Amino acid sequence: MFKKILIANRGEIALRVIRTCREMGIKTVAVYSTADRDSLHVKFADEAVCIGKPQSSESYLNIPHIMAAIEITNADAVHPGYGFLAENAKFSQICADHGIKFIGPTGDMINKMGDKITAKETMIRAGVPVIPGSEGLLGSLEEAKGIAREMGYPVILKATAGGGGKGMRIVWEESEMERAYNTAKAEAAAAFKNDGIYMEKFVEEPRHIEIQVAGDQYGNVCHLSERDCSIQRRHQKLVEESPSPFMTRDLREKMGEAAKKAAGAINYESVGTIEFLVDKHRNFYFMEMNTRIQVEHCVTEEVINFDLIKEQIKIAMGEKISGMDYEPQQHAIECRINAEDPYNDFRPSPGRISVLHQPGGHGVRVDSHVYAGYVIPPYYDSMIGKLITVARTRSEAIDTMYRALSEYVIEGVKTTIPFHLQLMQNERFRSGDFNTKFLESFKMQ
Repeated sequence: MFKKILIANRGEIALRVIRTCREMGIKTVAVYSTADRDSLHVKFADEAVCIGKPQSSESYLNIPHIMAAIEITNADAVHPGYGFLAENAKFSQICADHGIKFIGPTGDMINKMGDKITAKETMIRAGVPVIPGSEGLLGSLEEAKGIAREMGYPVILKATAGGGGKGMRIVWEESEMERAYNTAKAEAAAAFKNDGIYMEKFVEEPRHIEIQVAGDQYGNVCHLSERDCSIQRRHQKLVEESPSPFMTRDLREKMGEAAKKAAGAINYESVGTIEFLVDKHRNFYFMEMNTRIQVEHCVTEEVINFDLIKEQIKIAMGEKISGMDYEPQQHAIECRINAEDPYNDFRPSPGRISVLHQPGGHGVRVDSHVYAGYVIPPYYDSMIGKLITVARTRSEAIDTMYRALSEYVIEGVKTTIPFHLQLMQNERFRSGDFNTKFLESFKMQ
């Protein structure tokens, strides 16, 4: 049993980890930048250490500062949350070298899945379906044009070290290739200090469906059903749900087995997610693996009544996985409530929350670190919180979500609540007729 866990993160995920640790009788250490000194995760932890200035590079991404906080508080484990250092192989290895348990996979596991070319090669060897594309990184513009001619347009260029849509360009015809190629490489270099890009066949009208997995130190792997993350804007998820309205029992079984093969191929230890693109004919293709807990993990927790953070900690302590392959028993939906203006191209809206009333009632969960008077800083992700509803059926979960959104009062900053309210009333969304391009035709009223 760990005696003390340092959470190398901020905001709602840090508070989420603190809550589970308290239930398990484990002491916690919060770290914070000077911009986050008034965040709830700082107030609720047993100890708190300031690790630097507001900029992430000076605080939450500063490994020496975090290691110093671990040392002075005598923590014996670190939970990285999501984002920041959660998928940083170097940080995982440094923790191991200093006898600190990183609650997540080893650096080697992160490396195997962090580079998308290496991950794709690993999946091919494991027999997991992958999207047709270049065998490795593209060496030149002419090579890119040649491969695209062979596969046929449209194609998509992706950064090998990428994420969040950075270094990604869809190319519909050869005349667009040169500009897309140069732009993708430049963007990848700026975002990841790695300009390597590769090419895949572009899957039209895809669903983004991911499978939650867990693996232990003894080679056991299970899947915990799926989440549909197709409602996204510029490759950033806005709404997630489980089960997917597109899923069939046969497809869930096939995708679940493929996900277990994927995790088993690297002897994966911890919880993680295998992400797939699924075309309109229900053919699925491996996209990437997230070697961490995800923002939307709460959706899975609600439909199968299972604490994924607790499982993650228990796996790190050397216990065997307690999960098994799950079928969702209810339906859950998550709306990300961000400090953004949906009427103004989702422009960030940092500032002070003057009034806050969070919804409640049966089937409603709110994961958030804010309160009335809290100042949302401009330095980080604009998430205010996550609103999750759960019910017996999808239509009931949507109705509960609409009711909960109607109760959610946040004043002082712009939020995405008006967007979510309109989405919950949209007939195409309610019928389950959507894919990753849905929001391109969605207009705010």
